[in-house]
Amino acid sequence: MVRKFVVGGNWKMNGDKKQIAEIIAFLKAGPLNPNTEVVVGVPAIYLEHTKANLPPNVAAAAQNCYKVPKGAFTGEISPAMIKDTGVEWVILGHSERRNVFGEGDELIAEKVAHALESGLKVIACIGEKLEEREAGQTEAVVFRQTKAIADKIKDWSKVVLAYEPVWAIGTGKTATPEQAQEVHKALRGWFAANVSPQVAESIPIQYGGSVTAANCKELASQPDIDGFLVGGASLKPEFVNIVNAKQ
Repeated sequence: MVRKFVVGGNWKMNGDKKQIAEIIAFLKAGPLNPNTEVVVGVPAIYLEHTKANLPPNVAAAAQNCYKVPKGAFTGEISPAMIKDTGVEWVILGHSERRNVFGEGDELIAEKVAHALESGLKVIACIGEKLEEREAGQTEAVVFRQTKAIADKIKDWSKVVLAYEPVWAIGTGKTATPEQAQEVHKALRGWFAANVSPQVAESIPIQYGGSVTAANCKELASQPDIDGFLVGGASLKPEFVNIVNAKQ
């Protein structure tokens, strides 16, 4: 089967209405590859505004949500609230949530499970830190993070997995296409052995970590790389080139 190529742009804590208008303008100008699914991760306060103005071939995503529908959780948003704005995607487990805000594997897995139960589509992020890669722990780390999610969910049809080596995010260092492919292939093998061969074959696995217009085509040519989760470059017109990386 042919897996969907999915490109996500994670704006992180960036953008105001003026900048969002500029981003939307270059997305509308495109042209964007019609065979690529495009999702932009928007600060929660601008979700409804952005969704109302995006072109129909680009979806909006929340950048985070909590593991319950409502309650005394000041500052959090729930999948139910995201759905209520008409937004259908959420990014969970991003390395900044894990490493800046201290979210562990178990909490992220609970959040993924609740988001899926609520009807959202999820970009679930995994990835190792530099010291873990240098210690030869890459596969152990990403398998552990993926297993935590697999232990909580049964249906993977609305999940996109994003492999983001933490050492390559915002650093200008990029995993070589061969390094990224090696991890993506190992993850697919893990799914085949621990979930099902069908899920292994069908789940899109994005690469994230200093993806640019200059390196995206070579990364996209790897057999197990099914898209990108892009940070800073998604705020710039070169994001259009990244969306069009897959020939």
